[in-house]
Amino acid sequence: MLFSSLTFLYAFLPLSLLAYALCRSIKQRNAVLLISSLIFYAWGEPRYLLVLLGMSLADWYIALRIERCNGYMRRRLWLIAACIINIGLIGFFKYAGFTLSLFGDVPEFVTKIALPLGISFYTFQLLSYVVDVFRGDAVAQKKYFNVLLYAALFHQCIAGPIVRYKTISQELFIERDAKASLSEGVFRFSCGLGKKVLLGNVCGELADKLLLSDSAISGASGLADKLAQLSAVPVTGVWLGMLAYMLHIYLDFSGYSDMAIGLGQMLGLHYPENFNYPYKSTSVTEFWRRWHISLSTFFRDYVYIPLGGSRRGLLRTVVNLFIVWSLTGLWHGASLTFVIWGVYYFVFLVLEKLFLKSWLDRLPRFFPWLYTVLIVFFGWTIFKFTDIQLLLTVFKGFFGLNGNAFTSYQVKLFFENRMFILLVSAIFCTPLPKKLGEYLAEKFADSKTKTNALLAVRYCVIPCCILLLSTAMLVGGSYNPFIYFHF
Repeated sequence: MLFSSLTFLYAFLPLSLLAYALCRSIKQRNAVLLISSLIFYAWGEPRYLLVLLGMSLADWYIALRIERCNGYMRRRLWLIAACIINIGLIGFFKYAGFTLSLFGDVPEFVTKIALPLGISFYTFQLLSYVVDVFRGDAVAQKKYFNVLLYAALFHQCIAGPIVRYKTISQELFIERDAKASLSEGVFRFSCGLGKKVLLGNVCGELADKLLLSDSAISGASGLADKLAQLSAVPVTGVWLGMLAYMLHIYLDFSGYSDMAIGLGQMLGLHYPENFNYPYKSTSVTEFWRRWHISLSTFFRDYVYIPLGGSRRGLLRTVVNLFIVWSLTGLWHGASLTFVIWGVYYFVFLVLEKLFLKSWLDRLPRFFPWLYTVLIVFFGWTIFKFTDIQLLLTVFKGFFGLNGNAFTSYQVKLFFENRMFILLVSAIFCTPLPKKLGEYLAEKFADSKTKTNALLAVRYCVIPCCILLLSTAMLVGGSYNPFIYFHF
């Protein structure tokens, strides 16, 4: 069930919020949250609900054992057991086929293994919980169902942001003020819904029409047909298609994160920000401080720093970065191109660390920004095409090396018909709309009547308009994917 589906918007969400509102104590509210979350998860993957239940049970028990052990080595052994269980399970479901394919034919039963929804996200959350208990940064939860609730919260279980137990435990289990954030949560959710449905879906559909859709890339149709289709795309069509995909993946994922954060705010839960306008960055290093922040900080705090970070000399720093970015690539998917994607960013991060960043800082801001956008643009090309031959064909297509024409009437028509929506999408990838809202709030602050009118627009008119327009889009069309459901 997607947050942007009519089932969620008009059935699941209203009913779960109503049941939550009828509860008086935090214990009752958490019971409703847990039941709602398990129903939400089982709606999409009933078979793999047992995986979520089992992993939560194992980590609940191990965290208790860690807290009760006196010796460091015994506590460390329990931590290793948690890593083996969690990483072993995600490795089996996500990487068994890829690993076996490196050594020969993949058994038929392995090809039929489906990836449990959200396993990449809730595995990291559970691991961070156990590690924080081991470090003494969090107290082990005595009740299994509380650990399950933390892992299964439907707001962010499927697609993040990755929320650490020590960040959310106070609000989740002890004290929560839902009223203070309800209106802000509704506004944030509606903004995310608009980004996803009104802008992201349109950009994604354009990318799929000009290039191959994600389902077509991984589909069973012949490789020769896919190569022929991509080879025939004009140069301008390849650039326009990847530009649309670049806008799509940001609006899709950040919009979904906005919806998750908004859902939490409605209940008094404050999840960490996951995006901070990454396309305004002037370096690759800055881009990764702004993109999928909860994942970047997870790898920083639980992999990079424990390996020694940058404290043990240049060579060790480079090795640590290579490990982190190889793992980052693999986290996104079991494919050689995802490893290449991770190493691609590793190379530019190392170059910036060594000399490139200091050189870029001396240039006018436009040139470092252009450099970053181009690096990210080509990075998304590697990310999208999970077959090496398809990837090479697209890169050749950028420069007309497939014998493809420079442009065509169809590409021109696509651009003219969607030029406005692409421009609006690009604007919503920047802080401009937010700054405009802040400017209006400051301008109208001198009058109570104007302030109240502005608040009415923000918390009532805008959410209602977005909901109505999104509903019209969802009723009228069938295109409503979510990229990160694959991960």
